[in-house]
Amino acid sequence: MISETARRLRENIQKVIVGKDEVIDLTLAAVLCEGHLLLEDVPGIGKTTLARCLAASLGCGFRRIQFTPDLLPSDVTGLNWFNQKKQEFEFRPGPVMSQIVLADEINRATPRTQSALLEAMQERQVTIDGVTHRLPRPFLVMATQNPVELEGTFPLPEAQIDRFLMRIQIGYPDEAEENAILERFRIADPLPDLQAVASAEEIMQLQQERKQIRVEASVQNYIVQVARATRKHPEIELGASPRATLSLYQASQAWAGIQGREYVLPDDVKALAPHVLTHRLMISPQAQLRGRQPEELVASIVDTVAVPVEN
Repeated sequence: MISETARRLRENIQKVIVGKDEVIDLTLAAVLCEGHLLLEDVPGIGKTTLARCLAASLGCGFRRIQFTPDLLPSDVTGLNWFNQKKQEFEFRPGPVMSQIVLADEINRATPRTQSALLEAMQERQVTIDGVTHRLPRPFLVMATQNPVELEGTFPLPEAQIDRFLMRIQIGYPDEAEENAILERFRIADPLPDLQAVASAEEIMQLQQERKQIRVEASVQNYIVQVARATRKHPEIELGASPRATLSLYQASQAWAGIQGREYVLPDDVKALAPHVLTHRLMISPQAQLRGRQPEELVASIVDTVAVPVEN
């Protein structure tokens, strides 16, 4: 059952990550949807630790790519190199050929290197010199970027941002949580001792179960209406794509499953809409001058669109 496995994973990750239940559940929802996560927050919040905890808890392979301006696409995907001893070319896989990939500070790499992830994120494969290599399953890209640092960065193009299922922010801990962090890490880092509580095969089975979670026609139409409202809003220049609509549908299913339900409620859609839609929207210049934020606009849309009620 999805909720039982989610509980085990949450409790295991919380042996390292203090608090942040919602962030952990959102991360698990992305795993159930075979989606990708954009972690946008200041340094030192625990973005890398969260990715490593997830990989350890799932027993999955983990690779970290530090994106820099001099990083090449082949440094991400791999390359064919000539083995002089054998007198033939051999494929050397890159770090993207793993199950959980952390793309650290993704906006520091050039657009050419950023685009090396596009095929991997969408088709779960990489093509090198005309040969296609399938990626292992499950496959999840967790990319990080610092929202306050602009010097020496290359903003992600809209086509790549749209491939991230959700954008989440971990946020600063409160006073009690920060004291708990000091106590927990006082002697040693608990991460190396973290044991797997699920397997890749179990997660792939739960991904299939997630697809069976029921979405009534009225709730499905509610999801469509929320997405369409972003395209008609006078302060939004570029609204949510059909991929965003599908992402909101799938994320709502996963969220319902994590909560222990076999059906989606409108409240699930409301809870997921800010995380699924805000990073995909392009605000008009006039709205930006007025200081409007995507989060505000999505909140107003969710409040405006009529919520389906039970007959």
